[in-house]
Amino acid sequence: MTDPSALPGERPDHLPDDLPGGWGPALADLAERRSAARSMGGPERLAKRYAKGQLDARQRVEHLLDLGSFQEIGTLVGDVPADGIVAGAGTVDGRPVMVGAEDFTTLAGSIGSGSTSKRWRIAELALAERIPLVMLLEGAGHRGGGGGGRTPTDLLIQAQCSGRVPVLSAVMGPSAGHGALIVPMSDFSVMTADGAVFTAGPPVVKDSLGEDITKEELGGPAVAVASGLIHNVAPDDPTALDMLRVYLHFFPSSAWSYPPLAHSADHAPRPTDELLRIIPRDTRQVYDMHDVLDVIVDDGSWFEVQPGFGPSMICALAHLGGESVAIIANQPKVLAGSIDADAADKAAHFITVADSFHLPLIFLADNPGMLPGSVSERAGVLRSGARMFAAQTQATSPKIHLTLRKAYGFGSMVMSMVGFDNQSATFAYPGATLGAMGASAMSRATGAAADEAAELREAELQASYRSAAGLGFDELIDPRETRTVLLEAVRRAVLRRQVAPEPVTRTAIVP
Repeated sequence: MTDPSALPGERPDHLPDDLPGGWGPALADLAERRSAARSMGGPERLAKRYAKGQLDARQRVEHLLDLGSFQEIGTLVGDVPADGIVAGAGTVDGRPVMVGAEDFTTLAGSIGSGSTSKRWRIAELALAERIPLVMLLEGAGHRGGGGGGRTPTDLLIQAQCSGRVPVLSAVMGPSAGHGALIVPMSDFSVMTADGAVFTAGPPVVKDSLGEDITKEELGGPAVAVASGLIHNVAPDDPTALDMLRVYLHFFPSSAWSYPPLAHSADHAPRPTDELLRIIPRDTRQVYDMHDVLDVIVDDGSWFEVQPGFGPSMICALAHLGGESVAIIANQPKVLAGSIDADAADKAAHFITVADSFHLPLIFLADNPGMLPGSVSERAGVLRSGARMFAAQTQATSPKIHLTLRKAYGFGSMVMSMVGFDNQSATFAYPGATLGAMGASAMSRATGAAADEAAELREAELQASYRSAAGLGFDELIDPRETRTVLLEAVRRAVLRRQVAPEPVTRTAIVP
């Protein structure tokens, strides 16, 4: 393990006694104070962490940031080392970020007045200097005591960051109370396998409700992913931190800038013959939309956000012709691609985040509509669907749509299929089936006779041609042209970036 008192980029604390100008005693005193602050919870507590294979707060910062780039602030704040939070600036892939890492070895990473000030300061600097804010969480919330009167809370400034600079969080152990509230306000959150996040921990739950429960049962990955609070789960600290780095790779530093062009080896158009094998022509057969993404994006490399929640929808970050894009795709392997409440909620948040930071939105539709049934209705599928519809209709980033096989009813609208929805381009494969509902469902709903049912089925199969005849799609395309037409549409659409960007007009990204 790295010596936590000697992170790369820090100034030396061991000074000669014969410095000129009488500086020796003062600098020796500073070095001693710094050394004490960097000692965190002391050798014994640190050794226990290392024995479990865990990184300490300073090692987490070191892993997240480019080597030697960390510049700490507030080292001497508080009566305990760094007041329980390591904070400062550094770079990720050469681009500046602000970072705060709760130190669980110091008073369980709890928040005092000094650490509140540091949390406020790094968020304030992130917003003022238009750079991302990253919070690494493992703490017990506020450090006892009552109210502080008229004093600021860091949540106010963190909320102001939303939609203006990327806000990321990682839950890397138990995270409770005030400190945990940055998680639902984050654009992207990741949790380690031993992480847990909750309003109040098991002792408080036992005291107030009489409920015996473990931290894992209360807010571990299984709970936090199912609730939609946590986006991705990682097996350990390094993997979680690597996920944050990958996510940032797709985004600009702020809403006042555009995503950087990726230096990919795979920028050119190329045929996608593989899709003829991957996508069955029969709409009743399933396939894996992940395989489609592998074929069409640059280098076959993409990053899925929130895969364990609402899995009938895929939300992915990728590059197309070097441009960062946000892909919203139905997954036929799950619920035949039907959109349930969780899938719609996930997509709504993802669309809003991507739109806030000017990523083109690519919709790949293959769904039989919103998920029907009593369970779905009790889950609020119409409300969630309306949330997704509002998010995509209000988006100002370029929108590109492709119907692969089918898109029915409101399920087509939330996937930006219908005309006059400000799309930069709309495409479909020949024979894509469209309408208010499928032919078989329509036949049952209307009590159609056999000959009428056959007519409905034939009309369904001809729907894409009728739509194309009225310019319902810009073009019907051969699946083998998919990457080429999407890539060229993105390249054309981003030409609208001819003036300096401004943040999307909204108060914040809705959690």
